[in-house]
Amino acid sequence: MYYFQALSVLLLAVGLLSPVLANSPQIVDLGYALYQGTFNSTSNVTDFFSIRYASPPTGRQVSASEARTLLTFSFVSHFLGELRFQKPAAPPNMRSLGVQLANTQPPACPSAGQGNQIATPFRDLSPSTRRFTNTRRQIIPHLIEDCLFLNVHVSGPINPNARMPVVFWIHGGGYVALSTAGMDGADLVREAGGGVVAVELEYRLGVFGFLPGAEVKKNGALNAGLLDQQFALQWIQQFIHLFGGDPNQVTIWGESAGAGSVLQHLVAHGGNTQPPLFHQAITSSTFLPSQYNFDDPVPEKLYSDVVQLTGCSNATDTFQCLVNVDAGTLEGANVEVNESGFFGTFVMVPVIDGDFIVERPIVTIERGTLNANSFIAMTNTFEGGIFVNSDFSAEITLTDYVTQLFPLFDDDQIQTAVQNYENIGLESVNDQAIAVMGESIFICPTYRLLNAFPGRSHKGLFAIPPGQHGNDVAYYFPGTTGPPFQNAQFSASFAGSFMAFIKFGDPNMHPVADDIAPTWNVFNSGNIEMLFNRTEDFQADVRPFTTDPGLLQRCSFWDSVAPSVPQ
Repeated sequence: MYYFQALSVLLLAVGLLSPVLANSPQIVDLGYALYQGTFNSTSNVTDFFSIRYASPPTGRQVSASEARTLLTFSFVSHFLGELRFQKPAAPPNMRSLGVQLANTQPPACPSAGQGNQIATPFRDLSPSTRRFTNTRRQIIPHLIEDCLFLNVHVSGPINPNARMPVVFWIHGGGYVALSTAGMDGADLVREAGGGVVAVELEYRLGVFGFLPGAEVKKNGALNAGLLDQQFALQWIQQFIHLFGGDPNQVTIWGESAGAGSVLQHLVAHGGNTQPPLFHQAITSSTFLPSQYNFDDPVPEKLYSDVVQLTGCSNATDTFQCLVNVDAGTLEGANVEVNESGFFGTFVMVPVIDGDFIVERPIVTIERGTLNANSFIAMTNTFEGGIFVNSDFSAEITLTDYVTQLFPLFDDDQIQTAVQNYENIGLESVNDQAIAVMGESIFICPTYRLLNAFPGRSHKGLFAIPPGQHGNDVAYYFPGTTGPPFQNAQFSASFAGSFMAFIKFGDPNMHPVADDIAPTWNVFNSGNIEMLFNRTEDFQADVRPFTTDPGLLQRCSFWDSVAPSVPQ
């Protein structure tokens, strides 16, 4: 009996035993490790959770007692080293552990919150008199830093000969928060009508993934969180064929900071990453906040603040001190420095590092040579809403708001921005601020990307009320409860358009039943977009419309001031 079971597992792993048993194990040999996923006969998807794609990016060596909670000390001590703030490294050889069950959601990387102050700390960069509260969190180091895992979801049982298109999903969260939790790639497989492989990953966030400054450039890796994502894309190129995926048909997709990450990968290496890691791109709420040179005054202040918060101010080598500090203290600094920003902003974000990101993203985008062949973009009606505090906006003028949001603006730029938004029929400062935030950082960068793909891009607008930033995510990942607007035609038309693009390279292919979307024209054909909304009587409202010329005019202003945003 034991021999038969073992032989069955082996045959299942190579796709030779048919039919596949319901909820049967599926084993993939990655060379450095063996992982067992589970085939679900109900969903017809094989799921692998928590596949390690890189070594733990930890600081100091952990002690034996700390390491016991993660397998065994002899195993952990073999590969845990000073990888904090460094490029991701290849995962260790774990074959001695035997087959690992890949059935548990991976741990989230250390996180923080958005800025919640009424004023920016970056308008006046003279020596600060502000005193931080040094908050030490009692956390075992590897439990919060050991987070570089990904999930793989395969249509049907494992068949290495299938060569299915692959979608690579990057979660949002302002580069400082959230995880893959609640974003199950099995939903994407179902929405495609099968025939695809979905991958989602965890990547370093906040101080752990985006610590800037000249010391990091000299001793470590800037934009480590982006490098994690790139490393996972390289992992796909090397290993996804073992799951039945085609490394030559990879679409990169993300929402919010995940969409911002997509933008960063599009412009990486000046838009010429070799060898190519993906061929198509999708952004849902493109996020392009102020992106400084790594050693500009703002990034250097952030580095200094982290040094102060961790007690490293008097160290001879502040970078090495940050590497050696316990993870709980660093996480406390992560939270405090991120929450010190102006309300609704995120301060630990990508920088221009001179290697991966070689220039301001808009400069690369303007040249029109990017790391993809075709592109789809989705925005929401009110992208800026959740990032504006109505209590704060009730106390300030629009001039005050623009001044705080863009600390490099001169008086003329501030006043021109104010004039653009005082004259569009929005009476309250709160509504005007929402428009400024949403258009400058989310919507207008999206149009810049669209124009870089002439004849090869499509644009959609998600408008299901209230149309706030992030409201569309529940329609990509409905889970077991479903999205707020329960309508089969809308769901099929909305998610189906993306999955048709991923699966066939064309959003008009209609991969599932109930898709009622009309022909989705390319964007540069009269600036035609696709509206995804509902009627007052809760019917699907999916139709083309022409982009508002006033919006495009305001985007022209943001184009003109991009060096001072900077973007």
